[in-house]
Amino acid sequence: MDKRKLVLVGNGMAGVNCIEHILKLKEQSYEITIFGTEPHPNYNRIQLSYVLGGSSKFEDIVLNDWDWYEKNNIHLYTGHTVTKINHENRVVHTNKGVVESYDELILATGSNPFILPIPGAHLSNVISYRDIKDCEKMIEASKTYKKAAVIGGGLLGLEAARGLLNLSMDVTVIHVMDTLMERQLDPTASKLLQAELEAQGMKFRMNAATEELIGEDRVEGLRFKDGSVLDADLVVMAVGIRPNVELAKEHGIEVNRGIVVNDYLETSVPNIYAVGECAEHRGIVYGLVAPLYEQGQVLAKRLANVETKPYEGSVLSTKLKVSGVDVFSAGEFIDQPDTKAYRFQDDFQGVYKKVLVKDETIIGAVLFGEIDEGVRLFQMIRNGAHEKELKTIFSRTNTEKESGAPQVISMADEELICGCNGVSKGTIVQAINELGLDSVESIKGCTGATRSCGGCKPLVQDLLQCTLGDKFQKVEKEPICSCTTLSRDEVVEAIRAMKLTSTKEVMNVLEWNQENGCSKCRPALNYYLGMAWPKEYEDERTSRFVNERLHANIQKDGTYSVVPRIYGGVTSPEQMRKIADVADKYEIPMVKITGGQRIDLLGVKKEDLPNVWADLDMPSGYAYAKALRTVKTCVGENFCRFGTQDSIQMGIDMEKRFERLWTPHKVKMAVSACPRNCAESGIKDIGVVGVDGGWELYVGGNGGVHLRGGDLFIKVKTREEVLEWSAAFVQYYRETAKYLERTSHWVERVGLEHIQEVLKDEGTRAELIKRMDEALESSKDPWKEAIEERSVRQMFEKVTVS
Repeated sequence: MDKRKLVLVGNGMAGVNCIEHILKLKEQSYEITIFGTEPHPNYNRIQLSYVLGGSSKFEDIVLNDWDWYEKNNIHLYTGHTVTKINHENRVVHTNKGVVESYDELILATGSNPFILPIPGAHLSNVISYRDIKDCEKMIEASKTYKKAAVIGGGLLGLEAARGLLNLSMDVTVIHVMDTLMERQLDPTASKLLQAELEAQGMKFRMNAATEELIGEDRVEGLRFKDGSVLDADLVVMAVGIRPNVELAKEHGIEVNRGIVVNDYLETSVPNIYAVGECAEHRGIVYGLVAPLYEQGQVLAKRLANVETKPYEGSVLSTKLKVSGVDVFSAGEFIDQPDTKAYRFQDDFQGVYKKVLVKDETIIGAVLFGEIDEGVRLFQMIRNGAHEKELKTIFSRTNTEKESGAPQVISMADEELICGCNGVSKGTIVQAINELGLDSVESIKGCTGATRSCGGCKPLVQDLLQCTLGDKFQKVEKEPICSCTTLSRDEVVEAIRAMKLTSTKEVMNVLEWNQENGCSKCRPALNYYLGMAWPKEYEDERTSRFVNERLHANIQKDGTYSVVPRIYGGVTSPEQMRKIADVADKYEIPMVKITGGQRIDLLGVKKEDLPNVWADLDMPSGYAYAKALRTVKTCVGENFCRFGTQDSIQMGIDMEKRFERLWTPHKVKMAVSACPRNCAESGIKDIGVVGVDGGWELYVGGNGGVHLRGGDLFIKVKTREEVLEWSAAFVQYYRETAKYLERTSHWVERVGLEHIQEVLKDEGTRAELIKRMDEALESSKDPWKEAIEERSVRQMFEKVTVS
C-alpha cells in the first residue's frame, strides 16, 4: 500500500510538534515533506533570549537536528518559501521551483513581527525580534554601538532588553502603556517587575508613543509625540506579531485575523489544515506555545485516524523568568466588579500573589517572585475548581513549605508538570520507574517535559528526587569560596551570559560579600575569565599565586626553585653548560635532576631571579604553574630492546603542543614505549603507552597523596590521533573542571563514560581543539618574547611581588 503524502508548510515549533505526534501514533502512515523559509532545522524560539544574552549557542536551542529528519525519512527543504497552492490538483510550489504534491496539507506559517508604520522604520539598525537572524544582527550591532532602544514593554521586548544589557549596551524600553506586560500581569505585579528591572540597569519611558525614528542611513534616535527625543544607535521593535496569512489568503482559504479553522484544525478548503500562530480558532489567535501544542495533538490524531476530542480552546498561562525574576499568570487576572481576589504581598521578600474568583470558581492568578504554586493553580483554573480548594494551596505555604516537602508530593498523577508539552506527573513517574530515568535531561528526552520554556525544571527535579528516594544522586551546590554563594558553574555561566571581563566586574555584578575577594576566588576568577574569553581577556597577574607571578617555586627558607623547560627530558651539552654556568655564577647551592626528567636549580635568591632567567636564555618549565608541567618519557624503540614506539619524539611533540596552556590544576603527562611503563604513564593526568601497531591513552592518574591509577581512555594507531584525543580531553577538562580540581578528581566526578561519550563525536573534538588553539594563540609566551628582546629583567620589574 502506497503511503499518503503529507506536506507541512513551516518548519517551526507548532508544525513540527504536530509531525512528532503523527510519527508516534502512526510512524509509517505518511510520506512527509517539510518546507521552511529559514536555513535551519527546527529550533526553540522561546529560548532565543538565551542566545542573545550569550548563555547559549544556536546549537543549544535546536529541537530537531538534521539527523532527526533523515532518521524519520522526512524530506526537508530549508530556505524554501511556498508561494502557490493548487488545491484542486493538491500541489504546492516554492520560490525555488520545487513542486510537491500532497494528500494532506498543514499550514504552520507562524506569524510576522509587527513593524510600526512610522517615518524612519526603514533605517539601518532598526530590527525586529523574531528569529535567530534578528539575534545575530543585534549581537553584531552591539560590537560597534552602545545605545539601544526597545519599543515594546511586553514579554518579548523585556527579553530583548535583558539580552542587550548582557551585551553591555545602555538600554531603554519604550512602552505605550503605563504598566509592563499588561497582558500577563496586573498593575501591582507590573510595578514590582519594573522596579526590579530598573535595579538591574534597565531604563524605561512609559506612556510614550514613538512618532518617528531619526537618522539618514542609520537610526540615530527616536522622537516621541510629546516632542522629546531619545538618542539610540539600535532600535528593536517588539510591539507584537501578526498571523502570517498571505499564502492562505491568496489561494482562497478563509482568513480573518488568522487562518480560520474548526475544532479539528480544518480550514475552509478540504484536506488543508492550519496550526499554530497562523491559525484562528473560535475568534482567537494564540501566541503561547502550550495552546499551539494542544492544537497539534488534536490535528495529529485526526490525521492518524485516532479518535480524539475536538479542540475547544485553551486556558492561557505564562510561567517564565523575566530577567531573573519569576513570574506566573493564568486565566483572568484583572479585577472586575463581579470578582473577588485573594491577595498576599511581602515587599521585603519581593513576593506578590493574587488569585481571582468569580461565582466561587477560581478563574485566574498572578504570582510574582515566588511561583511554586503556579502549576497547581493552573490545573484548578482549567478544571474550574471551587474557591475552597485554595486552602490546599495556602495551607501548604504554612506546613509543607516550612518542612521543606516538595510540592509534587501532594499533586495528583493527572496534574500537569509541564504545561507547554502537556506532560503530567503520572507520565513522568511512569517513565522514571519503567525506563530507569535518573536525570532531568533523560526525562526531557523521553517525555518532552522541560523541552520548551524550561520553567518546570525545578518541579521535574523534585519529582525525580521523590520518585527515586535513596537512589537519587543529588549534586550539592558548592560555592567557589566563602565570598559568594555561587557555584563554579553559576559563575562561569554568568561570565559568559553577562559578558563580564574582569575579576572586579565579576565581584561587583555578582555581589561578592568581600569587595576584593580572597586568595581562593581571585585566582579562580582569573582562570575562568581567561578560559571564557581567550582572545579578549588580559591576564591579571596580581590575581595569580606568588609562584606564578615570580615564575619560580618558593621554598621553605624563602629562596626559590628555578626549572627551565627541557622537552621530553632530552637536553644537550650546550644547555647543560649554560645551566652549570648559571649555577656557578649565582652560587646556587643545589642542582637536582627531577622526577620529571628536568634540572632544578634550588636555593635561588629572590633578587637574583631576573638575572638567572636572563642568563639561562631558556623557556620556563612552568614547574610552579596550573598548567602542563612536564612530559616524562622513556628512551623508546630507538634504544630499548623492548620498545615498540618512539616515546621520546611523542613526548616532545606533546610537551610542545600543550606548553603555556593554563589549566584548572597542574597537569603531568608521560609517554612509555611499551607496556612495561618505565615513564610511569599509568599514574599521570594523561599517560600514553606504546603497543604493537599503536598507542593506548590513560587519563585521570595521580601519583600524589591520593594515589590513583589512570583509566584506559582509548586505543589509537597514529601520532596524530594521540595529539587529537589528548587535546580534546585537556580542553574539555579546562572548560568543565572546578579551579584547583585535578583530572583524577574530575574524571571521578563527571565519569569516564561521560567524557568518552562527549569526545567520541568528531565534530565535538574539532570544536574543543579549535577553542584550545585559540587559547594558545592568545597566551603570549613571556619567556620567548623576553629572550628575543633580551628584556627578561624588565619583565620582572613589571611583576608585583608580595
